[in-house]
Amino acid sequence: MHAIEVTALSKSFGARRALDSVSLQLRPGEMVALIGASGSGKSTLLRHLSGFVAGDASSGELRVMGQLVQSKGRIAGNIRSVRAQIGFVFQQFNLVGRMTLLNNVLTGQLHRIPLHRSLLQWFTRSERAAGLQALAEVGIDDYAFQRASTLSGGQQQRAAIARALVQGAKVVLADEPIASLDPESSRKVMDMLARVNREHGCTVLVSLHQVDVALRYCQRVVAMREGRVVYDGPSNALNPAFLNELYASDADAPALLPEGEALVSQPMPLPSEAPSSAPAAAPHSPPLPVAA
Repeated sequence: MHAIEVTALSKSFGARRALDSVSLQLRPGEMVALIGASGSGKSTLLRHLSGFVAGDASSGELRVMGQLVQSKGRIAGNIRSVRAQIGFVFQQFNLVGRMTLLNNVLTGQLHRIPLHRSLLQWFTRSERAAGLQALAEVGIDDYAFQRASTLSGGQQQRAAIARALVQGAKVVLADEPIASLDPESSRKVMDMLARVNREHGCTVLVSLHQVDVALRYCQRVVAMREGRVVYDGPSNALNPAFLNELYASDADAPALLPEGEALVSQPMPLPSEAPSSAPAAAPHSPPLPVAA
């Protein structure tokens, strides 16, 4: 069983094809980077994976942990139970600023508790203990009873990861989680995602605009351009010429290395001595589409 399985998924907004017959499979326990220029379809793909958006009526299907998310433009009827297995880390944190950090994290359990308790924010002692443990795991349990709005961006993003832990997610989707963070906060957030992948066995698909970070943390990279997958394979097989072409039309493209230079000089240290055991995928690198 694949953790994520996308088959011929397409999405159109008027005349523009945001996703163009995308097919993708991720094995359980992989940590995969999704890269590409702004507007390449990365965020759109992640929203489809979580069932927030339906594909075109003529489109294929999408499954997470073997369960149907959508097929031929229709969201699955049991999508709420499917979403319970999917943790989503948003670029803008998606926390309620006036609530305590702990209560924000505990919302990850709402799919398991009765409606009246969720409306009253009434959590049991064991549920609160699980929330505090998740906050401790990401290193911010000291701030559990502060309002979320009083914390830094990096701390709020780590709280979003703790929420996915409390949820018991099998798959974590992260949509440019470090786009608005400083370098040190970015490192801590990526460390946390790597730890969740390694220690909890979660499949992690992370959209990144920072190519160097993608190469340092992920053995496998999926690159998109104009709604299509144009590379799916080991990160160490990428080269600067390909990356420069991939981001050629992006005015906000990350700085890329000149041709001939190494892509990764010193890998960023991870919080564990053992790398992920998931094998790298076989390279798949069709030619980049040529702009009209």
